[in-house]
Amino acid sequence: MFRRSSMTRAQSMIEYAVVATVVAAALGAMSTYIYRAVQAKQADILEYSRTD
Repeated sequence: MFRRSSMTRAQSMIEYAVVATVVAAALGAMSTYIYRAVQAKQADILEYSRTD
């Protein structure tokens, strides 16, 4: 049976950690834009309800 060396296993763990970090950073950066979009939509709804 094929046995993975500890170096290969460590490299895989590092790769998973890097991918998780990149995904977390992307979600963190996008959260600002999502928050602003939701606020803008709420402001539009409030403005629309006031004009009726």
